[in-house]
Amino acid sequence: MTSFVRAASTKRESMVAFGLTVIRHGQTRYNKEKIMQGQGLDEPLTDTGFKQANAAGMYLRHIRFTHVFTSDLIRAKQTTASILMNSQHCREIPVKCDARLRERKYGVAEGRPLSDLKAMAKEAGEPYLSFTPPGGETLDEVKARVKDFFGYLCNLVAQEACLEKQVSPGAEANTEMAEGSPATSLPNHHGGPDSNSEGVASGLAANILVVSHGAYMRNWIGYFISDLQCSLPATVTKADLSSVTPNTGISRFIVKLEMRDSLLPPQIRCLFLNRSDHLRDMSDS
Repeated sequence: MTSFVRAASTKRESMVAFGLTVIRHGQTRYNKEKIMQGQGLDEPLTDTGFKQANAAGMYLRHIRFTHVFTSDLIRAKQTTASILMNSQHCREIPVKCDARLRERKYGVAEGRPLSDLKAMAKEAGEPYLSFTPPGGETLDEVKARVKDFFGYLCNLVAQEACLEKQVSPGAEANTEMAEGSPATSLPNHHGGPDSNSEGVASGLAANILVVSHGAYMRNWIGYFISDLQCSLPATVTKADLSSVTPNTGISRFIVKLEMRDSLLPPQIRCLFLNRSDHLRDMSDS
């Protein structure tokens, strides 16, 4: 399993930061009908799902992503393609499919209504969000995939920063500036993009886009908060943390990495969680 380990040979302390944008896929027929999909049902997007993905792409069009990762399930791959198709900078960027980003496996509950899963959980005397149907993944197993993938991202950024000699004596100051810089920004609540939001020149070593799934993302955010003490905006409520992000909901983080002889656990700041401004004008979102 990937962990926070030695990133590269370096004699001095250095700091590097990257932006992380995590998006849930667009709507599928089974999302609309509240049927469990998991990993076993590889449903494509509905017309509404494609509209949501295109809207997310327009919302993100000014961001110059340096790396793009997607779940290898078709609903996530179609969402990723639609987002990049609308980009001003990243239409030709290579996309890496990664099975670690797949939705939680729900075993015998896949293909059945959500109400069936809730009934199974009630019979077992467990909350349905943490209940594991026969043949499904436990939350700990999903968390193991989350930790492995995020550790991989951190090591990737740290290694690239060292190899490309992007870390300078002023790097730590640059990463502080990056938190509020236009390079980390997305459009405001009225849909207007920041004027300079396309790049990574203000201190970010990378801007990473990840497209995944609802239950997986809830587990990932839980890992950030409980294990890595991610700081949250004051407006985030407990209900926000427990709810599933809407289709094409967007969450944005700044991740700081400190590199000594080894890569230390990251410092994470959530800029916003489960944002869905881009869906405001859709009649069927």
